[in-house]
Amino acid sequence: MILRPHEHWLTRIFVWHGSVLSKIFSRLLLNFLLSLVVIGLLPWYSTLGFKLTVAPFSILGVAIAIFLGFRNNACYARYVEARLLWGHLMIASRSLLREAKIMLPEGTDVSELVRLQIAFAHSLRMQLRRLPQQDTLAHYLTPEQLQEVLAAQSPANRIQLLMGNWLAQQRRNGALSDILFQSLSNRLNDMSGVLAGCERIANTPVPFAYSLILHRTVYMFCIMLPFALVGDLHYMTPFISVLISYTFISLDTLAEELEEPFGIENNDLPLDAISNAIEIDLLQMNDQRELPARIVPDKCYQLT
Repeated sequence: MILRPHEHWLTRIFVWHGSVLSKIFSRLLLNFLLSLVVIGLLPWYSTLGFKLTVAPFSILGVAIAIFLGFRNNACYARYVEARLLWGHLMIASRSLLREAKIMLPEGTDVSELVRLQIAFAHSLRMQLRRLPQQDTLAHYLTPEQLQEVLAAQSPANRIQLLMGNWLAQQRRNGALSDILFQSLSNRLNDMSGVLAGCERIANTPVPFAYSLILHRTVYMFCIMLPFALVGDLHYMTPFISVLISYTFISLDTLAEELEEPFGIENNDLPLDAISNAIEIDLLQMNDQRELPARIVPDKCYQLT
């Protein structure tokens, strides 16, 4: 994800980094070249006795815009929900550690709980992105815990079980009463809800048929558009065609990015930065001085 300082409206027009233009530039170039070919074929095209007009494209363009709006709203809703879930994870992580340090007897070492919470955040991030977890989790888990976690279908869920076992051990040792244990267990349940919510978003994409029909319609519209414009616009056809195509293709491409909010595209959630922030917060709450370097969502801009 990219966070930018406020920019002048004229400067923002020419922004390249973070826009979808870098992904669709080749498609727009093909549309421009197609428009040039159509201009060259105009004398032959005029002798055929029929021609496309702008009228049907105006109607179709409105319909495409409406359905693209619905799709983008659906994909953006997935993005917003994913961000809320990770925000809730940050709240639950801080609350669990704070309550544990307050409720447990003074001098109780909670370092293992801290390590498990940090491992959970990183494991969830990598699980959603389908990345190998062994090297990262080895920094926070014992060899026995690591083997147990990696053998599970959901490593993040297994780490939650380890956290529950740690709390249960404190209860058996007499450090936690039943009421306090239940309060801390509720924080684990909140984290479990975050895990389930993220898995639901990751494993339930927007129906493929719905995305496919919009994708096909948008590109057929952009391919046929120069034939409708050339009769009236002539040499202006490439520029107007590319401008209209940019609007539709960019919306279609942006919806594809937002549909998978846990990915590594420019407009996806900054899960690395969020996991890093959770780790730093928990370590600071446990009065540890050695902290990892802060990760910002985009290296080009510093967060303030």
